[in-house]
Amino acid sequence: MKLLTWNVNGLRSAMRRGAVESLNKIDADVIALQEIKCEQTQLREPVLQGYEEHWNSASVKKGYSGTLFLTRVPVISVSADLGLPDLDGEGRVLTAEFNDFYVVNVYAPNAQAGLKRLDFRLAWDNALQQHLQTLSESKPVILCGDLNVAHQDIDLANANRNRGKSGFSNEERDSFEQLLNLGFSDAFRLFEPGGGHYTFWRFNKGTRENNIGWRIDYFCISDSLQDRTADCYHLPEITGSDHCPVALEITNDETAI
Repeated sequence: MKLLTWNVNGLRSAMRRGAVESLNKIDADVIALQEIKCEQTQLREPVLQGYEEHWNSASVKKGYSGTLFLTRVPVISVSADLGLPDLDGEGRVLTAEFNDFYVVNVYAPNAQAGLKRLDFRLAWDNALQQHLQTLSESKPVILCGDLNVAHQDIDLANANRNRGKSGFSNEERDSFEQLLNLGFSDAFRLFEPGGGHYTFWRFNKGTRENNIGWRIDYFCISDSLQDRTADCYHLPEITGSDHCPVALEITNDETAI
């Protein structure tokens, strides 16, 4: 089973840049998209033929944030948000229950310049972690999406220049470490321990060409799924967004969906 996560930085814009063709070529079973910046009613046709769609568009601000599941695998249920009015409304969380695990699609809040939204970000992180713990009581969890944080120095090209700033503050990095300590593994790091592997490059000229990037898009899996994780890899050749897709391949067992 192949899962894919991708911050498309505007679904309609990404579709104009060839996202549909790219997604069809990747041929994933479950696709988690973030920062879709639109509502389902704004599209004339399904995003991908043959996939069921589950949307969580931002309600507090049109054309902002938002998450979307595309799946051709049967879903038991899908729920939106975290159930906390002070943290919801930006369409940042979608949870899909499958037969033998949950998949949680997230677009984490940016702490912003000067860390002016750090308190909101950390409160959101805490609520998300509680949500993951609750889900984990019944079955394993796959968390995926744009987590808006580089975990370690090797996860961005210019660590010293960005230390303490949004996406690489001690508080955000500690929060990510706390998430892993709940019983999750950074799936990409199960296969690639080295640096130079990024998922986000700013639109500045030469940034992507010179691989001056950040690794802020993840699959974090319940530790119990490690034995079933066949691979986790980036697809930097896909250029419809300032982020690239990340793929996760999970092997089936006797209870697999």
